[in-house]
Amino acid sequence: MVIEVGARAPDFELRDQHGTPFRLSAHRGGRVVLIFYPLAFSGVCGGELDAVRDEFLPALPGDVTVATVSVDSIFAHRAWADRQGYDFPLLSDFWPHGQAARAYGVLDEENGVAGRGTFVVDGEGVVRWRVVNPVSKARDVAEYLRALAELP
Repeated sequence: MVIEVGARAPDFELRDQHGTPFRLSAHRGGRVVLIFYPLAFSGVCGGELDAVRDEFLPALPGDVTVATVSVDSIFAHRAWADRQGYDFPLLSDFWPHGQAARAYGVLDEENGVAGRGTFVVDGEGVVRWRVVNPVSKARDVAEYLRALAELP
Protein backbone atom coordinates (compact mmCIF):
# COMPACT_ATOMS: atom_id res chain seq x y z
CA MET A 1 0.00 0.00 0.00
CA VAL A 2 1.49 3.35 -1.09
CA ILE A 3 1.90 5.78 1.79
CA GLU A 4 -0.89 8.35 1.88
CA VAL A 5 -0.60 12.12 1.65
CA GLY A 6 -0.88 13.45 5.19
CA ALA A 7 0.92 10.45 6.74
CA ARG A 8 4.20 10.71 8.59
CA ALA A 9 7.02 9.92 6.16
CA PRO A 10 8.86 6.76 7.21
CA ASP A 11 12.35 7.67 8.37
CA PHE A 12 15.30 5.81 6.92
CA GLU A 13 19.04 6.01 6.63
CA LEU A 14 20.68 4.96 3.36
CA ARG A 15 24.11 5.61 1.86
CA ASP A 16 24.61 7.71 -1.24
CA GLN A 17 26.94 7.03 -4.18
CA HIS A 18 29.92 8.21 -2.08
CA GLY A 19 29.03 6.06 0.94
CA THR A 20 27.79 9.09 2.89
CA PRO A 21 24.80 8.36 5.15
CA PHE A 22 21.56 10.20 4.36
CA ARG A 23 18.90 10.18 7.07
CA LEU A 24 15.54 11.64 6.11
CA SER A 25 14.85 13.02 9.60
CA ALA A 26 18.12 15.00 9.46
CA HIS A 27 16.44 17.24 6.87
CA ARG A 28 13.57 18.41 9.08
CA GLY A 29 12.86 22.10 8.70
CA GLY A 30 13.25 21.90 4.93
CA ARG A 31 11.34 20.02 2.27
CA VAL A 32 12.61 16.79 0.73
CA VAL A 33 11.68 15.35 -2.65
CA LEU A 34 12.20 11.57 -2.62
CA ILE A 35 12.36 10.02 -6.07
CA PHE A 36 12.22 6.22 -6.15
CA TYR A 37 13.21 4.54 -9.42
CA PRO A 38 13.75 0.92 -10.55
CA LEU A 39 17.38 0.64 -11.71
CA ALA A 40 20.46 2.62 -12.67
CA PHE A 41 21.68 2.48 -16.26
CA SER A 42 18.17 1.97 -17.64
CA GLY A 43 16.56 4.11 -20.30
CA VAL A 44 13.49 5.54 -18.57
CA CYS A 45 15.34 6.01 -15.28
CA GLY A 46 18.19 7.79 -17.04
CA GLY A 47 15.76 10.12 -18.79
CA GLU A 48 14.08 10.96 -15.50
CA LEU A 49 17.30 11.61 -13.61
CA ASP A 50 18.69 13.65 -16.52
CA ALA A 51 15.55 15.83 -16.25
CA VAL A 52 16.11 16.12 -12.49
CA ARG A 53 19.70 17.28 -13.16
CA ASP A 54 18.89 19.61 -16.06
CA GLU A 55 15.41 20.99 -15.33
CA PHE A 56 14.40 20.34 -11.73
CA LEU A 57 17.50 21.16 -9.68
CA PRO A 58 18.16 24.55 -11.32
CA ALA A 59 14.58 25.65 -10.54
CA LEU A 60 14.46 24.48 -6.91
CA PRO A 61 13.82 26.77 -3.96
CA GLY A 62 16.68 26.80 -1.45
CA ASP A 63 14.81 24.87 1.25
CA VAL A 64 14.37 21.75 -0.90
CA THR A 65 16.63 18.68 -0.86
CA VAL A 66 16.38 16.08 -3.60
CA ALA A 67 17.28 12.44 -3.00
CA THR A 68 16.79 9.54 -5.38
CA VAL A 69 16.44 5.94 -4.23
CA SER A 70 16.84 2.58 -5.94
CA VAL A 71 17.85 -0.94 -4.96
CA ASP A 72 21.17 -0.62 -6.81
CA SER A 73 24.44 -0.86 -4.88
CA ILE A 74 26.49 2.17 -3.86
CA PHE A 75 29.04 1.13 -6.48
CA ALA A 76 26.52 1.07 -9.34
CA HIS A 77 25.24 4.48 -8.23
CA ARG A 78 28.76 5.89 -8.15
CA ALA A 79 29.56 4.66 -11.65
CA TRP A 80 26.24 6.00 -12.99
CA ALA A 81 26.56 9.35 -11.20
CA ASP A 82 30.10 9.83 -12.50
CA ARG A 83 29.09 8.95 -16.05
CA GLN A 84 25.96 11.13 -16.08
CA GLY A 85 27.15 14.03 -13.93
CA TYR A 86 24.60 13.48 -11.16
CA ASP A 87 25.71 15.46 -8.12
CA PHE A 88 22.56 14.89 -6.06
CA PRO A 89 22.24 11.91 -3.68
CA LEU A 90 21.60 8.54 -5.32
CA LEU A 91 20.66 6.44 -2.30
CA SER A 92 21.24 2.70 -2.19
CA ASP A 93 18.29 0.69 -0.86
CA PHE A 94 20.31 -2.46 -1.54
CA TRP A 95 20.33 -4.03 1.92
CA PRO A 96 18.11 -4.85 3.62
CA HIS A 97 16.83 -5.13 0.07
CA GLY A 98 14.19 -2.51 -0.71
CA GLN A 99 13.51 -1.59 2.91
CA ALA A 100 12.86 2.13 2.20
CA ALA A 101 10.86 1.43 -0.97
CA ARG A 102 8.76 -1.09 0.97
CA ALA A 103 8.12 1.46 3.75
CA TYR A 104 6.76 3.91 1.16
CA GLY A 105 4.72 1.19 -0.55
CA VAL A 106 6.56 1.33 -3.87
CA LEU A 107 8.64 -1.87 -3.81
CA ASP A 108 7.73 -4.22 -6.65
CA GLU A 109 8.09 -7.41 -4.63
CA GLU A 110 7.82 -9.66 -7.68
CA ASN A 111 10.70 -8.01 -9.53
CA GLY A 112 12.70 -6.80 -6.52
CA VAL A 113 12.93 -3.16 -7.65
CA ALA A 114 11.46 0.14 -6.54
CA GLY A 115 8.55 1.47 -8.54
CA ARG A 116 8.34 5.00 -9.88
CA GLY A 117 7.16 6.88 -6.81
CA THR A 118 7.91 10.48 -5.90
CA PHE A 119 7.07 11.96 -2.51
CA VAL A 120 7.33 15.53 -1.22
CA VAL A 121 7.99 15.55 2.52
CA ASP A 122 7.50 18.80 4.42
CA GLY A 123 9.69 20.25 7.17
CA GLU A 124 7.72 18.38 9.84
CA GLY A 125 8.24 15.00 8.18
CA VAL A 126 4.77 14.65 6.66
CA VAL A 127 4.09 13.48 3.09
CA ARG A 128 2.38 16.41 1.34
CA TRP A 129 2.31 15.19 -2.27
CA ARG A 130 2.96 12.02 -4.20
CA VAL A 131 2.86 10.56 -7.66
CA VAL A 132 3.28 6.88 -8.52
CA ASN A 133 3.62 5.77 -12.13
CA PRO A 134 3.90 2.34 -13.71
CA VAL A 135 7.51 1.24 -14.22
CA SER A 136 7.24 1.86 -17.97
CA LYS A 137 5.94 5.45 -17.62
CA ALA A 138 8.32 8.32 -16.85
CA ARG A 139 7.29 11.05 -14.44
CA ASP A 140 7.30 14.73 -15.41
CA VAL A 141 9.57 16.91 -13.23
CA ALA A 142 7.34 19.90 -14.07
CA GLU A 143 4.74 18.22 -11.82
CA TYR A 144 7.24 18.28 -8.96
CA LEU A 145 7.79 22.02 -9.40
CA ARG A 146 4.03 22.67 -9.50
CA ALA A 147 3.52 20.63 -6.34
CA LEU A 148 6.28 22.47 -4.50
CA ALA A 149 4.88 25.85 -5.59
CA GLU A 150 1.44 24.93 -4.24
CA LEU A 151 2.67 23.68 -0.88
CA PRO A 152 3.58 25.96 2.02
